[in-house]
Amino acid sequence: MTRTAFTSVLLSLGLLLPLAAQAKVSAEQAAQLSGTLTPFGAERQGDAGKGIPEWTGGMTQAPAGYGGPGSFHVDPFADEKPLRVIDAQNMDADAANLSEGVKALLKTYPQTFKLPVYPSHRSFAAPEDVYQNTATNAQKAELGGSGYGLVGAYAGIPFPIPADGRQAIWNHIARWQGRYIDEVAVTAQVTTSGSYSLLRERIQLLSNYYNPKKSADSLGNRLYFFASELLPPSRDVGRALLVHETIDQVAEPRSAWIYNPGQRRVRRAPTLAYDTPIDGIYADDTDMYNGATDRYDWKLVGKQSLLVPYHNYAMEKPGRKVDELVKPGHLNSDLTRWEMHRVWVVEATLRPGQRHVHAKRRFYLDEDSWYALMVENYDSRGELWHVNLAFTKNAYEVPVITPVNIVFHDLIARTYTVIGLRNNEKAPRQFLLTPPPENYFTPASLRRKGTQ
Repeated sequence: MTRTAFTSVLLSLGLLLPLAAQAKVSAEQAAQLSGTLTPFGAERQGDAGKGIPEWTGGMTQAPAGYGGPGSFHVDPFADEKPLRVIDAQNMDADAANLSEGVKALLKTYPQTFKLPVYPSHRSFAAPEDVYQNTATNAQKAELGGSGYGLVGAYAGIPFPIPADGRQAIWNHIARWQGRYIDEVAVTAQVTTSGSYSLLRERIQLLSNYYNPKKSADSLGNRLYFFASELLPPSRDVGRALLVHETIDQVAEPRSAWIYNPGQRRVRRAPTLAYDTPIDGIYADDTDMYNGATDRYDWKLVGKQSLLVPYHNYAMEKPGRKVDELVKPGHLNSDLTRWEMHRVWVVEATLRPGQRHVHAKRRFYLDEDSWYALMVENYDSRGELWHVNLAFTKNAYEVPVITPVNIVFHDLIARTYTVIGLRNNEKAPRQFLLTPPPENYFTPASLRRKGTQ
């Protein structure tokens, strides 16, 4: 459960589909992944009318001036200027290009929230072995008997040609985001006035699903291992958390342990799932969505061309002060970048008899990477309540689409939480080739990590 690490109409209702709809695709369908579709199932062709280019393989080489792994990224599009800037006064001209959540933010902050619109670039790429595994998954992966887990999927997108909403959200949950992540980042909880409190932590995520030494049969119902430790100047410095993320969380809920330096002992953490509050957001909001899918009916609405946050290198400029980025109501709009991309739209509706503060949710999954770039969350009255935005970049040395900052907006309270502030750290998020051994992510080692 990463904080930083824990988007033609296809009709479906994930829990009500017949078994055939949840089965693998045919060899003929899978062959499209090397033809009209990209290896991850996106349309290769562009849309000139919308300003969406053709996908030609993505960005697989770093631009000139990049210092290599461990360095902050050079913006390959730094010389580009906005094509236009959308605000509350002119937004009607772009109504078809805006999600309901973005429209709500424009109306809520009419004087300050803006969308600088830039040329679109389909830079997404992944390693060749991840492409190959995705092609294999297309013909082998299935939802488990309960529909809440994966069977036959490994180290690639499980369902590159999705049949329903549950398969699509699993593509986000199990998307390629690197094998091992290690970073130090700051979270800011921002009040209505723009004042904020900061929480700084080290985060490590080791993917079991993308472990090159594993297979679909040897995952042991483990998706990834996650560890975090609070660092100065946070309160509770030294508090450490360990999570073992399961694939089928209905059959086996995630396991979590916490080390409290004041008590100097490791104990089982309380339930960290669904709508458990965590540092200004909810547990299953982290990573835009994570965890069990059983409380919702899932519908794959279809595909749209929308303006989404993309290639936000400027937000992560080294040395940029928090006050330059964090403003009342939202991040500094002048430092954001929006592009036109195709997204899959997935709706989740709370099932009868289930409980969650979000009665309905709408996800916009990036067609190229399967990352949920925008999420809209509605309350029990049907009112739009929380709008979450993932401002992304291409970590081209991996390569992978990864978040710079993720922002969780509360439209009613007019507050927000932003995670992933790394401007004043020594390095951005690190994608390392040599992870620690799995026994590093054990309760037995948690106390040692909390006192280092």
